[in-house]
Amino acid sequence: MHKIYLDDVRSPKDSSWTVVRNYQEFVDKISEIGDLSLIDVISLDHDLGDTAMKEYFTNVSPNYTLDYNNIKEKTGLDCAKWLIDYCLDSNQMMPLTYTHSANPIGSANIMGYINNYRMNTRQKQTCVRVSIDHTV
Repeated sequence: MHKIYLDDVRSPKDSSWTVVRNYQEFVDKISEIGDLSLIDVISLDHDLGDTAMKEYFTNVSPNYTLDYNNIKEKTGLDCAKWLIDYCLDSNQMMPLTYTHSANPIGSANIMGYINNYRMNTRQKQTCVRVSIDHTV
């Protein structure tokens, strides 16, 4: 069974996680595994690069606003959207998916998107924000 951890900087202390650093690595790893029933859990960070971090420090932290127009790289939300499309296209159930992002708006967007999909496909709305012990 696989555990996928998406984060551009942090690594979980638990070495059983497979770490992917960006959108493309996430897509490649999920595609390589193929069968989503082989994935125990996925944990998503939101901010995956310099422009996302700049947006966090410029707008999210001081103003509690998030403008995706200011972010050039794909985010954890893009990964969540891709994962849902993958579930729909392959007619598979979504694995347990969390967010561990420090960005409260980004985390809320990921949770809302995934839980809305899960609600509409009659699955439990289990996407929450979690804390996973990590190193930087």
